[in-house]
Parts: sequence; C-alpha cells; structure tokens
Amino acid sequence: MSPDEPFDDGVAARAVIAADGTLTQWSEGARRLLGHTADEVVGRPAAGLLADGAQPPPTPVDARWSGTLSLRHRDGRTVSVWVLAHRRPPDGPQTTDWLAVAPPAMPDRDDPDDPLLRAALTQSPCATMIFDEELRLHGVNDAMADLLGLPAGRVRGLRPTDIGSRQQNSDLEEHLRRVLATGRRQDMQTYMKATGEDRGPHAWLARMAPLTDEAGRVRGVCVTAHDFSDQYRSRERLQLVNEASVRIGTTLDVTRTAQELADVCVPALADFVSVDLLDPGQGGEPSGTPVPPVGLRRAAHRSVNPGNPEAVAKPGQVDVYPEHSPQAASLVAGHTVVATGSSADLERWLAWDPVRFRRVREYGIHSTMSVPLQARGTTLGVAVFTRFRRPEAFTDDDVLLAEEVTARAAVCIDNARRYSRERETTLTLQRSLLPRTLPRTAAVEAASRYLPATRSGVGGDWFDVIPLSGMRVAMVVGDVVGHGIQASATMGRLRTAVRTLADIDLAPDELLTHLDDLVVRLSQESGGGDAGTGEVGATCLYAVYDPVSRRCTLARAGHPQPLLVPPDGPARQLDLPSGPPLGVGGLPFECAEVDLREGSVLAFHTDGLLASRERDVDANQRMLREALSAPSDSLDETCDRVLHALLPPGGSADDVALLLARTRGLPSSQVATWDIPADPALVAPIRKQVVDQLERWELLEATFTAELVVSELVTNAIRYGAPPIRLRLIHDASTLICEVSDTNHTAPHLRRAKTWDEGGRGLLLVAQLTQRWGSRHTTEGKTIWAELALLDDI
Repeated sequence: MSPDEPFDDGVAARAVIAADGTLTQWSEGARRLLGHTADEVVGRPAAGLLADGAQPPPTPVDARWSGTLSLRHRDGRTVSVWVLAHRRPPDGPQTTDWLAVAPPAMPDRDDPDDPLLRAALTQSPCATMIFDEELRLHGVNDAMADLLGLPAGRVRGLRPTDIGSRQQNSDLEEHLRRVLATGRRQDMQTYMKATGEDRGPHAWLARMAPLTDEAGRVRGVCVTAHDFSDQYRSRERLQLVNEASVRIGTTLDVTRTAQELADVCVPALADFVSVDLLDPGQGGEPSGTPVPPVGLRRAAHRSVNPGNPEAVAKPGQVDVYPEHSPQAASLVAGHTVVATGSSADLERWLAWDPVRFRRVREYGIHSTMSVPLQARGTTLGVAVFTRFRRPEAFTDDDVLLAEEVTARAAVCIDNARRYSRERETTLTLQRSLLPRTLPRTAAVEAASRYLPATRSGVGGDWFDVIPLSGMRVAMVVGDVVGHGIQASATMGRLRTAVRTLADIDLAPDELLTHLDDLVVRLSQESGGGDAGTGEVGATCLYAVYDPVSRRCTLARAGHPQPLLVPPDGPARQLDLPSGPPLGVGGLPFECAEVDLREGSVLAFHTDGLLASRERDVDANQRMLREALSAPSDSLDETCDRVLHALLPPGGSADDVALLLARTRGLPSSQVATWDIPADPALVAPIRKQVVDQLERWELLEATFTAELVVSELVTNAIRYGAPPIRLRLIHDASTLICEVSDTNHTAPHLRRAKTWDEGGRGLLLVAQLTQRWGSRHTTEGKTIWAELALLDDI
C-alpha cells in the first residue's frame, strides 16, 4: 500500500511480515478474521498463526505468492484462508518486507440484484474490473483475471495496492479517487508486464469511468485495460525520428555526427550501436561498391553499459570485415542485414573473429542489424545496432526505423565530409599563400600566429613582413570579407599585390590606394557591378619602419587599430586615421607617423581576435592590452599568451591573424652621410672618403665594389639629377647599402649599351656587382640604392 493510504480499513485482513518472519503490523480486518488483537501478535513470528500440523507456505520465487493457508483462530479452531502476499519495495535502507492480504467476504458476483455487476456487464467492452466507493475490488471478468494472474473469486474485496506493490498500483488508486471525487473519466498509461502474461512488457491504457445508480450518484468505478503497444511503439518511433532530426547534424564534424547517431539510438532502438566509415580514396571520395574484405574505420559507438565494454574496436581504429560478416554483407547488398545468434553466416564470422565471439557470449548478444550509410548515391559506411539487454529481436518495423534514422544521419555525415574536404583544401591553399617563416631583418624581430575559424569556413586573413631598401621593413595585416576557397584565393592575390607594390617603395597611403583600385576591379570581375557594390572586400593595415630614423609610418583601410607596447610602459592603442575598407573606391587614405624607441613592440591583428560572444569589444581590448603588457623576453610566448587569454578553448568563430614586431634601432655609428656638390671633379675625393669610412668599419673586403658603385651612382646624380645631392652608407653584419639621393623625380632605367655607345653601361655594371639595386621616390625627389653582400654572408 502507498504511504498515504490507511493500512487498516476494518474490512480486508492485512498483515505486514518482516524479512525475518516477524509480524510488524496487524489490521482490524485481521482481528475479525482470526480473533487475535494487534498487541497479541505484533512482534511475534508469523508462523505461530499456522494451525497445528499446517504446512507453511513455500519460499516465494518472485515478488508475489498466493494460496490457501490453515490458520489458528484465537478460540482454537482452524480457519482456512486464501492469502495473497507480495513483496513491498523498501522505504529507505531497511530490509524489504511482505504485505499479506486476505479478501473480505463479498456478495456473489453472479447476484442479479447487484447493480454494479449489471453495470459492468453492460458498460465494460474488454478486460474489466469494478471498484466500489471504498476502492475495494467488486469483481473482474475473465480477461482481467488472466492479466492479474489470480482467480477472479479470490481478489474481490482487495484494493489495487493489496494486489501488488508496483508503482502502477499506487497510481491506479490515485486515479480511482479522482473519478470517485469528480465523477469524471480518467485515463492512465503505463508500460509494464502484466503478471499473468508470459510475453514481455506492453503498453497499457487503463480507462476509468464512474458507475452511477438511478439517482446519478457515483457508486463505483469501472476500469478497462487496453493493450495499445502498437500505437505506443509507433509514437516512440516517430519521437525517435523527430529527435534524430534535431540532435543529429548539429555540427559539420564527421566524428561528432556519427557519435550523435549512436547517442540517439541507445537505448531507444538498441543496446549498443557502432558507426564505421569507409576510408575515402585519394580523391577524397569513398570508393564505389565495397569489395570484401572491407576495411572500416570506427567513427563512434555507444552502449547502455558505461565505458562501452562490448566494443571490439576503438574510435579511429580500422578493422577488416570478411565477406560473411553482417557489415560487409550489408555494404555489398546495399540494404539492411539482420542477423541473429542462429544465423549460419554470423556463426562463421564469429568463428573467424574469436574476440567478437567472446564478446557475444559474454554479454548475451542475440541480434544485430547492419544498416549501410548511403547519401547522394555514395556508400559512406555502416551502422550496426545490437541487442543483448532487450530480449526481443529486431522486427521489420525496427528495420524501417533504423533505415529512416541512418538515412538522415548519412546526409549529415556526407555534408560534414564534404565540408571537411573543402575546409582542408582551403586550409592547404591558405597555408601555401601565407609566409611559412618570417624574414630575419635588422629592423625588427617578428613573430606571428594564424588560426583558422573552427565554426565557419576558413577566411582570408593574412599577414606579412617585407624587407625594403635602406634596412627598412614593411609590415602588413589584412582580412578578406567572406570564407572559403574564394576568400583564400582573393587573399593570395592581395598579398601578392602588396608585395609587388611594396617592392617599388610606395608610401603606405599610396599603396592602399592602389590596393583599393585592385579590389574594385576584382569585385567588378566577380559580377559585383559598380565600385562600392561588389562582392569582394577587405581591410588592411600597412606600416613601414625605418631603423635609422626609428620612425614608423602607418595607414589603414577599415582595419582594427594596432597596439604599441613601449619598452617601459603598458600597451596602448595607436590612434590612426580611419580609412575606408578596400573595395569602396574613390576615398583617400591618410598616413600617420610614430617615433619608436628601440625595443618597442607593435601588435597587429585581425578582428577575429576580438570577436567573442561571451564578452563585449571593450572587455576584449582590455584583456588584449593586459596580455601584451605582461613582461616577456619571447614574442612567441606573448603570441601564445594573447591567444590563450582571448580565444575560447574550442577556437574562434572567425579566422585570427596576429603579428608582433619588436623594433630595433640602427646605431649612428653604422651610418655615414655626405652632401655632394654638383661637380664631377669631386667624385674622386668622394671615393677616397668612402674607402676611409669602410676602413674604419673594417669592411676592406667591400672596398673595390663599393668604390665602383659609389662612383657610378654619384656621377649619374651629378650628370642627370638635381642638387642637393646626398650620399649615404649603411651597414649591418651582412649588408652594405649605398644610397644617392637628389631632387630630380626622374628614375633611371637599366638598358643594354650597344658596341659603340659611350654611355648606358653604368647601371648595368652596378646590377652585376651588387646583390640588388633599385630606386624609390621621396617627397623631395628620388633615391638610387644598391645592396652589397659582405663576404661573411656569402
């Protein structure tokens, strides 16, 4: 009985017997039946109530026992009593006890004057039982007696909780009270195995209706039981299909999608589910119809038992399946293969694989269902459903359900596979277009990081460090709008364009202007139409640092502001003019100049670093400044610290590019400058001053070449340039640079002199003798420069 129910209603004889056989409770109905009061029997062995010579009941083999006992009345006579006893669930940690019930005497069920029986006969369409106003069982028909597994004449007068101690009995009593109180019908659904049934559990619908007399008063309740297992299973299948459509394919990850398939089907459809996929060929596509033996890679599995002890293969492991295995048979046939323990092919396969044979015997596996994973005409793998805890084998309805769920999962797996292949292709392209290593320069020490997006396609973020003439260095960070291969290809074109424009030494604002024109043309070529309306867009930040002047010139096109970390102060954001994004067209860009002390760190990044759903932009910027300000001797360590502080563990939703550059200054002792009068007669003395300077720098091995280069460049400046003319020598450990500047904006051109030409050989000679040479325009005119590799670097 439920805890809320009175144990003693004064009608039915009830007694509670502890596990050690001691009586713990005794009802008034029991006193009326045998004459003993509760004080006389409680605490004493229940066996003492047996009549002399009576046989005690046998030890119950399950949770219920019924039979006739010869009991001793208080006055000494023997009373033959039919007793129903059932084990009650423990209420706490104490040992489970037994409830013994003897039904009271009730009117004969066939009495034609009993109005309740007449109502039952006319109103009950199936297995029926009738309860009176006291919730006592007034009668059952034969169908209900079969379900209860008790004689119909023995259970009259008992309450539902007298008949059994399952939760369903208590729930039934609660519903009966509501019917008696309200006079309204009640329905109760449950999934259980009826006591009188030999088959497995079924879904039952108990329909309760009030029984009234001629005056309309509720006199009892009619309960009819309906087996609606077919509808219940159909609803379960529909629910599983709906759940699969929601839970499978939440990400574009093949392994995660396979695991979601296994998770959805356990335990709703099977006790163990494994998902094995075919390894794709070199082209990235699984082959056609597999030919046994078939190699399958375990993608995921799930079991009702913790730890998946039934699994033979581990995730990622490749197993080979012979022709007679269910997996290979289903893949070759292209349809589901159901195998049971009596299948000859299954026995052959298990004999071939002793490990699986032991697993089958150990866990009692009796049925498997192998369903091929097929999508868009391609076979991707196989899902195997296994039962060992559920006693029933797979039915045709189970096959249809499994095929419906796996078909949905196969499309999701194929989508994830195609996305993974495209992502890997894009990543390969992206990595090939980004610098593999940053160049070592005398101007800066640089470190970088690039992280592709984890929840969207790979984007077009890029960075670069470009050595320029005069020991200068250019640093660039950019971000192409969009994701995928197209964005990566556009990024490659823009990076190449930047390097080309940087090679002609354009100022940052001029370079961005040319780059903006290129993006506009790319947008028009892609079908975007007029400028500003195209599909191609990008942001960019371009900076040039001169280690001689220790000055950095920057310009940006819609890109996030860079940060500066002084040698002895916290990080701060540089305030640069905000230029329009690339591709807008027609709008100007502005430069800003910043003087930097040696050891300052410039931090450039793309917007993916600050894109966080958990924090706002201001909080991210503050965290970025804190991460950059932390002292560190290694830029690589600083890069890792920044990414760890700002990015979630699963990665960023957008691409992230980060470039750090620690500036170096070139000492004045490594730079020599002369103002040259426009007199050809002074070229020889200038050569002598250059030789003396190289001697002071201990660079005598470069004297001969330097003399020729200086002589030619100075002579050309005097002859074709405009004063003032200036000569500058710069050197570091590996390079000697000769620069000659004048105010004429006309740049020289290299040409081949004919046999009898008197000129035209000078620059050709310079090009042959030097590592590289070139010219750059300045606001005052132009500078012709040439680099000589020192012997230690050759």
